[in-house]
Amino acid sequence: MNQPAAVEIWGGVECTCRRVGEAYSDQLVRNGHRDRLDDLDRFAALGLCTLRYPVLWETVAPESLDRPDWQWPDERLARLQALGIAPIVGLVHHGSGPRYTALDQPTFAPGLARYARMVAERYPWVQYYTPVNEPLTTARFSGLYGLWFPHGRSDAAFVRILINELQATRLAMLAIREVNPRAQLVQTEDLGQAHGTPALAAQVEFENHRRWLTFDVLAGALTPAHPLWDYLRGHGIAAAELQEFIDHPLPPDVLGLNHYVTSERYLDERLDLYPGQPAIRGLHHPAYVDLQALRVAGVATAGPEALLRTAWERYGRPLAITEAHLGCTREEQLRWLYQLWEVAGRLRAHGVDLRALTVWSLLGAFDWDNLLTQDGASYEPGVFDVRGGQPRPTALYPLVHSLIRRGDYAHPVLDGPGWWERNIRFDWPVQAA
Repeated sequence: MNQPAAVEIWGGVECTCRRVGEAYSDQLVRNGHRDRLDDLDRFAALGLCTLRYPVLWETVAPESLDRPDWQWPDERLARLQALGIAPIVGLVHHGSGPRYTALDQPTFAPGLARYARMVAERYPWVQYYTPVNEPLTTARFSGLYGLWFPHGRSDAAFVRILINELQATRLAMLAIREVNPRAQLVQTEDLGQAHGTPALAAQVEFENHRRWLTFDVLAGALTPAHPLWDYLRGHGIAAAELQEFIDHPLPPDVLGLNHYVTSERYLDERLDLYPGQPAIRGLHHPAYVDLQALRVAGVATAGPEALLRTAWERYGRPLAITEAHLGCTREEQLRWLYQLWEVAGRLRAHGVDLRALTVWSLLGAFDWDNLLTQDGASYEPGVFDVRGGQPRPTALYPLVHSLIRRGDYAHPVLDGPGWWERNIRFDWPVQAA
């Protein structure tokens, strides 16, 4: 992953294995990839040379780390190696681990570290890893909002899950590097920004500090001088736990940043302006709504280019856009991906070490519009549409193929603005405060 002359195109397979209550849902079963080895040949024909790819703890060792089943990853990683595609191996992807552990349990971090060593010993040629995908996002959905197992709904549950995930990441990479000292950490996280009314300034400021927690903790930057030191300490994280990261930091080799049209939020306490929207109780305000910022008239959003530049200026480490996906019409999907390609190119031309743009959800994604709380409610195609049983190339295919092969793509639809740039986007035409 030496710095390339131009932005690379990576690929990714939506592979979430999430738990709600006692039930697991596996995207690889839903999209059919679990049983289709030849999908990897399709990805190679597209021109991909790097692929975010799962070797998930839940599916390799569901009953015990003493009884792993390597058949599936053995076949897939051997095929990727033969095709010349470098995998960025993910070990936990929005999951809570197998049933013998959980995100909030003391067994999670040492368990993942043991599993990570097993993976590295079996595939010593693999160089790039994401031990835990989007730790902050997973901690919010599993510990703060109660959507995923273990269904916590408190700041204490949130911070415990987050620190467990980051400790697991640190221990996993240390174990991997004992086997392969050249292994690199590609740490993914959602990149957004909070906006809000003057009355919610404290809540907005808190959330804009919180969004960086994954990288701040791993880099050893969460010291007593950090704005959220007291927040973490006040909700049950021992000073010694944080000191361990300060004394032994593990800054990512690549910051993998995922940005969606939903990533920027607008907070408003004027509940009467948003009928039907649920009220939220935050750390600094008793009741407000949390909306997609793009949907509220008058909100000046930052946009992905400014957010990526902010991440670069804050950390000065290589970046990659590790998820680029829009669930919409094929025309809007083309515009969104191409605009992010242009953003990546501009940033790189102005000195930002932005390595890659990842075409996420190559095989599409199931039920993300309900945050995986239902099974079978919806499907969003990606570069391929799997609804017919076999993957069918969509309008995104020639775009991605052309970007990889020729570094650009021409299509009349790209001349028009996306819905996120037009007034039709407003669900709430009230003026932002």
